[in-house]
Amino acid sequence: MLKDKKIIYRKKRENPPKKVASKSNINRTLLGIVFILVGFAWFIFIFGTSGVQSQREDAAKEPIVADEAFEKKTNESVVRNIIIPRLNIDLSITPSKIKNGYWEVSETTASHGEGSANPGEGGNVVVFAHAREGLFLGLRDVKQDDAVYVLTNDQWYKYKVSETVDVYPSDITTVAPTDSEVLTLFTCSGFFDEKRLIVKAIPDRQ
Repeated sequence: MLKDKKIIYRKKRENPPKKVASKSNINRTLLGIVFILVGFAWFIFIFGTSGVQSQREDAAKEPIVADEAFEKKTNESVVRNIIIPRLNIDLSITPSKIKNGYWEVSETTASHGEGSANPGEGGNVVVFAHAREGLFLGLRDVKQDDAVYVLTNDQWYKYKVSETVDVYPSDITTVAPTDSEVLTLFTCSGFFDEKRLIVKAIPDRQ
């Protein structure tokens, strides 16, 4: 009988009962997993958003193609200011030269495309700016019939918004020369600024 008890005791020592994981150990494990997931999400956020920002900047810096017909014109820009009252847009305008077939884009003001018409001359008056705060960011909220005022060296010209359209940068038909007078406003739009917002406005001489 005593021998049997020793054998049973030895077996118990050789095969001790499995320990059940304590609640605190489980909590520590779960907490570790949470920290790992949060760290991974933060890594994705930082590098993902920087990549998005880079793509947006690249798209926004893409130059504006100037129609060949504009390159042949030598008229000097007399446009000085643009105001869109409802959008609280009030910007100085500087002339934009054509270099290698592209209009330069100012970082601080709106630009009047060299070779495009001046107000009152007839033809396409092309004005553009970056879609940034303090520039043409608010243009995305423009509505039909909004009033637009353009100041030249000696006179104010009033226009009325007639059309808005989103196009890809390769579509330059919207900024091509026209027979009748039209004001064309041009800025970035769309996902990653991959498109261009074109706002057309016709003279309002009332």
